[in-house]
Amino acid sequence: MILEGFVVGRIQANCFAVGDERTREVLVIDPGDQVVALLAEFHRRDFRVVAVTATHHHLDHTGGLHELLKALPEAEFLMHPLDYPQIAAGAPSAPAWYGRPVTPPRAPDRLLEHGEVVQVGAHAFRALHCPGHTPGSLCFAGEGAVFTGDVLFQGSIGRFDFPGSDGRALIRSIRQHLLTLPDETVVYPGHGPATTIGDERRMNPFLAHTRATLGFDPDD
Repeated sequence: MILEGFVVGRIQANCFAVGDERTREVLVIDPGDQVVALLAEFHRRDFRVVAVTATHHHLDHTGGLHELLKALPEAEFLMHPLDYPQIAAGAPSAPAWYGRPVTPPRAPDRLLEHGEVVQVGAHAFRALHCPGHTPGSLCFAGEGAVFTGDVLFQGSIGRFDFPGSDGRALIRSIRQHLLTLPDETVVYPGHGPATTIGDERRMNPFLAHTRATLGFDPDD
């Protein structure tokens, strides 16, 4: 299986290309910035981008969508219906913190709901709706991996102090949809290094000791 990561933008977000080694078809996840460089890397690797998605609407994960989709008009654009409209809502703030203006992307070709499958060549990835960091946050699980955006990190979890965030929903999402994956599942987050579900279950303080670290337990 193809699995390549690229760190992009001033906020150092992880963009991933995952797909089929035989057909060279890939799904691109979170093209937040530096689209010219990403396209050059895809060309150098002979990738055929058949689908593009964003785990959530924050601009460090979506800021390059417009340019990438414009360059790859045949690629299918996938996103959760709750988060797609928020790209345009956040775009006016882009120059201040993102570093440049952002043009919102075209409407998605498919609005993903929980459990829907994205097929890339011989490989399938299941969309997991994991609200909390944002209302429409998606993770993508398959082939022994899960791409978690800003839901789950090595030793940490996503922020929930943004408008539309919900800490209790975030913990419930992680428990219900991520910690139920096999321990050996490799977690590829939206920032920082990879980890595993087993390591996070055992050692992530926000999951192992939720009340002590966050002051609440949503299951109480």
